Parts: sequence; structure tokens; C-alpha cells
Amino acid sequence: MKEAEQNGIIQKISLAGLIITLGVVFGDLGTSPLYTIQAILDGGRDNLNELLVYGGLSCIFWTLTLSTTTKYIFITLRADNNGEGGIFSLYALIKEKPYWFAILTMIGGSALLADGVITPSITVTSAVEGLKLFNPSIPVVPIVLVILGVLFFIQQFGTNFIGSYFGPVMVIWFSMLGIVGFSQVVHHPGILQAISPVYAYRFLAEYPGGFVLLGAVFLCTTGAEALYAALGHCGKKNIRVSWSFVKIALLLNYFGQGAWLIRNIESGALVNPFFEIMPRWFLMPGIILATAAAIIASQAIISGSFTLVSEAVSLNFWPRIRVLHPTYIRGQVYMPFVNWFLWAACSLVVFFFKESSNMTAAYGLAITITEIMTTLLMSYYLYTRGLNHRIVLVFLMAYLTIEGSFLIANLHKFMNGGWFTLFIASLYFLVMFGWYFGRKIKNRYITFADLDKYLDLFRDLSRDESVPMFATNLVYIIRANRYDQVESKVIYSIFQKQPKRAKTYWLLHVDRVNEPNRFEYQIRQIIPGILIRIDFHIGFKVEPRINLYFREVLEDLVKSGELKLESSFDSLRKYEIPGDFKFILIDRIMSRDVNLPNRENLILALNSVVRKLSISDIRTLNLDSTNTIIEQVPIIIDQPVKQRIKRL
Repeated sequence: MKEAEQNGIIQKISLAGLIITLGVVFGDLGTSPLYTIQAILDGGRDNLNELLVYGGLSCIFWTLTLSTTTKYIFITLRADNNGEGGIFSLYALIKEKPYWFAILTMIGGSALLADGVITPSITVTSAVEGLKLFNPSIPVVPIVLVILGVLFFIQQFGTNFIGSYFGPVMVIWFSMLGIVGFSQVVHHPGILQAISPVYAYRFLAEYPGGFVLLGAVFLCTTGAEALYAALGHCGKKNIRVSWSFVKIALLLNYFGQGAWLIRNIESGALVNPFFEIMPRWFLMPGIILATAAAIIASQAIISGSFTLVSEAVSLNFWPRIRVLHPTYIRGQVYMPFVNWFLWAACSLVVFFFKESSNMTAAYGLAITITEIMTTLLMSYYLYTRGLNHRIVLVFLMAYLTIEGSFLIANLHKFMNGGWFTLFIASLYFLVMFGWYFGRKIKNRYITFADLDKYLDLFRDLSRDESVPMFATNLVYIIRANRYDQVESKVIYSIFQKQPKRAKTYWLLHVDRVNEPNRFEYQIRQIIPGILIRIDFHIGFKVEPRINLYFREVLEDLVKSGELKLESSFDSLRKYEIPGDFKFILIDRIMSRDVNLPNRENLILALNSVVRKLSISDIRTLNLDSTNTIIEQVPIIIDQPVKQRIKRL
């Protein structure tokens, strides 16, 4: 199983693949029985009756069926970008993207990242609260804070050493959910009548405040979006097959809790039925197992947050931040900034809300927004793929109605904690919005020069001994997509700012493609031996280690005889010392003299703030800082002059 895990994506159905899928994909969904029924009971504490139980279970059943099974398992998983899933992969999958498409993606991605703050907090707290059945005065908050602290601390070392145990533990967890739930259902099999949608209708139409309680019902499917995002780890086939086992186990547990409630509803006790349905002798093992499952669910969310931010960086939605690879497992990344921000936010949630029942008020609102964004983007994707527009419209209206209802119900949570996740999501959104559209404004003023006009100048400068040798090999990182063009700022840097003589000029173009794992390069000898362009075609899940890749390209060229890496100095060439390399990075600065619309000035101001989170291009591209120079050039915009100063 370890070998399968290290290979990254598991596309073929296998026992190992199914077990890994249970550990990686279904942690969030799998721990929802810990708090979903309890949240429904808390909302209906003033009117505990059979309709609350039957209606709540019916809504849970149809939510898992319509939202998780139909929308995500059967429809959304089809929108895979070469095996990768998630809202950012869905964005990359669309060829022609209108500007609003980016905004919807930002909103959905921000809300999903905000969900990563609440999930570890509520799952771990719910599990540890089971200890109160032994000792009501046990200090839950300190225990949870210690568990979260250890969990986030070990992220920097990689989690592959415990990751191999996730799958087997979740197999035991889901088996326990099903067995314990079934043991209660056999005592009251009539609870299965809740499958009828009639009870869901009566719950919404007759039960006082039933519509508002949809916010609690929604907790049963909060992990569905994370399921789609984890597509790249396990493959759609393994997810679909394992979901049948997961759904049966979840429903048995939900209906088992309902059966227990029907038999004990007269007591009116607002307890967590999840632990009450366990045999007394199994209570402590059950709490330990619940805590382990909560940690696994939290780990999946943390790793998923790293992956989401990494994809956002590659798609230019997020500023470049420090990314580490603590293990050799493909795709496993560690982001210190994201990790410690999540730790601080999760700790604040636990400290502020204290009990899982209070956290449910903050949980669900943000993820509802993500699901609505996915519905909108998915509808557009299906339309662009040629699906009949009537079918697309039915899909869109059906799920906007369902998810819109959940959103309205969840908005009632706003003052009780929902504001917190929306606040976190807003911070994420501002970072994305400022970075993405600020770059768009700056890129609008990039000008390109035709290389054909400067070929003779390159040849002459390369041979002009009256100009001091700047470097044997001079390397520029460029953005021009056409091989016969280069940014005007590069021409300005080489020939005007300070003439830079070199034996060979290299133009490196990094093409971040929508195919997640593409890893290729092309070479064009524009002037053989003097001006050479290299295009790196790199997928958005591949780390841009340009210094390493460039060195590998040079090795290929030397091996093929196309290039000799000899020094330009006779004395060094005599001893076969290779030529030196100097990298030039050009930072474009917006001039203060430029007058732009207020909206664009606001975006650029936000962009300048967000840039403080970004690491330098040197670290982003993994260049050697000892031989890299950063030059600053102004962004020149031709604007009409209203009045010219006069000479006296």
C-alpha cells in the first residue's frame, strides 16, 4: 500500500487504492456523524418530537443522495483535468475564460480554504468531548489545543510516516459506524421510513423553524467539495466504489442515532447520540477511534489546503510563497505560512467557541458558498463541452435551488459564528483579487519587441571587445509567448540601460500549462550559439525549479554536441573551466506620474500590500541568488499631456 501511495495518483481500482481513498478522501464526510444529529437537536431543543427526528434524517438522506452522490460522485468527478480535481482544476479546464469566471473561482477557493479552519477544530473537539461521559469536568479545550498543536507541528516533517495508517484506521472507523448504527436500527426498524421524501417535506413545511435547521442538516455533506479536490490523489474509480461503502456506513449510523432518539425522546436530554448508541464497554475505544478519525480528517484538510494554495499560486491567483517538500512523495508539499496561519486560526476557534455545538454555528456557511460556485462553474463547463443547454439549465436550476436553500438557512448562523468563516474567506479573497487583477493591470502595459530587428545588434554586441564582458552566459526570464518576440524591457536592459556583452544570451520562457503534470522543454537557436530561447512547458502541479531544469537542458545540449560550456576568457578556457552564468530578473515598477482610474488604483494598492506576502522571483524559480541580479524598470504608459511647461 505504501508503494501505491508514493506513486501519487491511483487511477486503477485495487484493494490498496480503495483503502487509501478512505483515508485521504472521506475524512471530513466520515466524521460528520460526530456532530450533525447533535446540531439538529440543538436547533430543535424547544420542540423535541418524532417529526424532528424523522424529518431531519430524511433531509440527511436526500442531501447525501442529491448533493454528494449525484452532483459530486456522478457528475462533478467527470470534470477532471488530467486526473486532477477541485475548483482550481475546474477553472484551468475551461479554454476560454470570461473575467467573472476568475471571480467565481476566487470566491469558491476562498470559502473552501476558510472551511479548512473550522474542520480540524470541530472534528477534534467533538471527539474529545466524548470524554465528558466519564468526567463532565474534564478540560476539553486544553486537550484539543495540544492535539492541534502537535498535528500542525509535525507537518514540517511530512506525514508519510503516519499516512500509511490512515486508510486502515478509516476502514475500522466506517465499519464501527455501520455496526453501531445497525445495532440500534434493529431495535426500531421503523426509523427506515425516514427515507421517504414525505418526511423531508413535512419537516420543512410543518416543523417550527424546520427551514432554518437545514443549516444543521447541511453539516452531513460539508466534505463533498474536499472530495472533489482530492480527486488527483486517488482517481474517480476508487472514489466512486469506496463511496458506496462509506454512504451505507454513514446512513446506518445516522439512522441508528435516530432510532435511539425515538426510544429516548421522552427524556428530553440534549446529549450527543453518537456516543450514546455505543455499548458502555466500547465507549473508551470508541472515543479513541473517533479522535483518530478526527485527526485523519484534519490532516486531509490541512494537506488539501496546501494543495489548493499551491494550485492557486501556479494559476496566478495567489502570491508566490515558500513551498517545501518534506518527503519524496510526489505532490506532497508543506507551506510554512499556510500551516501556521491555520494553526493560529484553529486554536482561536477552539479557544473562542469552546464547544463543538457552538462551532456548528460557524461551520457550513462558507462551504455552501463554495458549492454554489462549483455549480455555476460546472454548468458553464458542461455547456462548453456541448451538453444540451436544456439539460445544463435543469442541472443549474436544481442545484441552485438546493444549495441556495442551504445558504439562506446557513445565513441565520451569521451572528452566531458564521461571520468568522466569512471573515477568513474575505481575507483569502482579497489576497487573490488583489494579486490576480493587479497583475492583469500591469501586464496590460507590457510591450514586446520583434527580435528580427535586433539580431544584428546581438551579433555585434557579442563580439564588441570595446564593451567589457558582463558575463559569458546572460540569462533572462521572459514572458513573451511568441518565439520571435521579447519584452521591450529586456531590449532596454541589454542595449540601453547598461550595455551587457555576453558570449551567449539565453531567453527562458516558463509556460505554466493547464495540464497538471506536463514536464517538457523546447529549444530554438534564434542566432546559433549567440541567442537561444528555451520554453519550459510545466503543469500547474509541477514545482518551477528553473535553475535545476536549465542545468539539465545544458547537460542535454552538451551531450548532443550542440553546445560547449567553455569560458569566454582565454586563460580559463585553457584549463577547461566552464563559462559563467548570470541571471537577470526585471521588476517593473508603476510610475507615480501615471493617472489611472480610481478602481485600478485601488486594485494596485491592494496588489502592493499582497506583494508583501510574496517571496522573490529568485526563490520562486529556485534560482541561484549568488549569480542573479534584479533590475528595476518603470512601467511606461503613453498618456496625453494636458499642459506642457513653458520656457521663460
